[in-house]
Amino acid sequence: MTKKTNIFGSLKSDFASGLVVFLVALPLCLGIAMASGAPLFSGIIAGVIGGIVVGYFSKSHVSVSGPAAGLTAIVLTAITDFGAFNIFLTAVFFAGFIQLALGFLKAGSISNYFPTNVIEGMLAGIGVIIILKQLPHAVGYDADFEGDEAFTQVDGGNTFSSLLGAFDYIQFGAVIITIVSLVILIAWDRVPALKKMKLVPGALVAVVLGVILNELFIASGSTLAIRKEHLVSLPVAASFEDFKSIFLFPDFSAITNSKVWVVAFTIAIVASIESLLCIEAADRLDPQKRYSDTNNELKAQGIGNIVSSLLGGLPMTSVVVRTSANVNAGAKSKMSAIIHGVLLLISVLAIPFILNKIPLATLAAVLLMVGYKLAKPATIMHFWEKGKYQFAPFIATLLAVVFLDLLKGVALGMIISIIFILRGNLKRAYYFRKEEYESGDVIHIDLAQEVSFLNKAAIKLTLSNLPEDSKVVINASDTVYIAHDVIDLIKEFKQINAVEKNIDVTLIGFKEAYELDNTQYENNHVFMEHDALIKYRNNSISSHKAAIEELTTN
Repeated sequence: MTKKTNIFGSLKSDFASGLVVFLVALPLCLGIAMASGAPLFSGIIAGVIGGIVVGYFSKSHVSVSGPAAGLTAIVLTAITDFGAFNIFLTAVFFAGFIQLALGFLKAGSISNYFPTNVIEGMLAGIGVIIILKQLPHAVGYDADFEGDEAFTQVDGGNTFSSLLGAFDYIQFGAVIITIVSLVILIAWDRVPALKKMKLVPGALVAVVLGVILNELFIASGSTLAIRKEHLVSLPVAASFEDFKSIFLFPDFSAITNSKVWVVAFTIAIVASIESLLCIEAADRLDPQKRYSDTNNELKAQGIGNIVSSLLGGLPMTSVVVRTSANVNAGAKSKMSAIIHGVLLLISVLAIPFILNKIPLATLAAVLLMVGYKLAKPATIMHFWEKGKYQFAPFIATLLAVVFLDLLKGVALGMIISIIFILRGNLKRAYYFRKEEYESGDVIHIDLAQEVSFLNKAAIKLTLSNLPEDSKVVINASDTVYIAHDVIDLIKEFKQINAVEKNIDVTLIGFKEAYELDNTQYENNHVFMEHDALIKYRNNSISSHKAAIEELTTN
């Protein structure tokens, strides 16, 4: 059940966390716009709308929306194919309506089927990506754009080559600012007296000190001074005409272009899946463990993309990096996301020249802390200790997210989880044991509570391999449900195969297992827990009873 939260009741902590997310989101919005081949301000517009509009309509307490790195390839390809950004905006507009429709169709419910270990693996993978991608920025090597999450980069290199190349371009001024920023952030996180200063987040102190240090380097003419290309680069509107030119509008004359609809559906599906994954991750990260309405989230994302397209903004999703920074900064409600959007709007209008003094190195330090908290070694050890069935999907998701992308990583983790579920289901359907008696071998097969058609192959193989002249006891005393296929298989074995091989078959509990009333077995040894299951079984009980009656009397 969703816990209600007064969004104004924790304004003090939400303002501080909103400020931190604003600092993190600013370069990410610009970097993703640049990588998408879109106007730089389109990323800022999407960030503002993601914060204010989606933040207002969303019922998620801690998630933050904005332009997503996972959409850059789709956006870049679409803009190139259309040859006009405003035609692309038309596709984003209709993508928003498609997401809105998905919300009303309750498509968000699919998020309930994402396993916890896969979601945790996704978060840890994002954490590793953040660390690997921010280390070059931390030493002053900014060849790759902010917000890039892909292993293979647009410049032809990859995450590791960029990391190694950074050693050839180390700027000691950036290194000093990164180290100072990390010390401040760690101290703010661990020193009790500093942790109480919630209104002044450590990230803000680190950013301010980073700016001051670099200004001192510049004033002194030191070689440690960080050059302009390694600072935040926000476009500055010199006049009202420049400001008006920021806003672009969809070209609705392209509505008959089939490619527009293909791009619209592609963006809607990919953005919706990424948002649902992030919402599940946000609920896992939320210290208060509140649940979000995923269907409402799809509606909120749809409204956000409609508004963003009408103002010339990029498509958006709920984003793990911003959400993680939000939670780590102490966000209590969605007011934090709204505040971050308001700050983005105010800053680009009023103080862009001040923001352009922020070194990317100090923002890299903030993100390095976020990445570490997502990919703590303790998290990896936690799943290792849970055993291979929990660890394998977790680590597979983590590695695939790092080396492929978020959606492929989650898909791989889901596939492995399903394989393990099926394998475990097959194994646990029955317990096979063999005991030696003076009169001969007696083989016991104890069926589990649930025996579905998926177990048919394994049971069939076991029965076919039973030795001649043996005795077998098939026990269904603890069984709640047996599929028709398995009943038929056992009946055929008892009446035909066992006779041919001179196998003495004893059945226990089969008749009792289906002598049901509405709530319990006749012998009261199992109570039904699920109404839907009861209804199904009661509807099929007559045919089951007939089959079992025949099985136990022949």
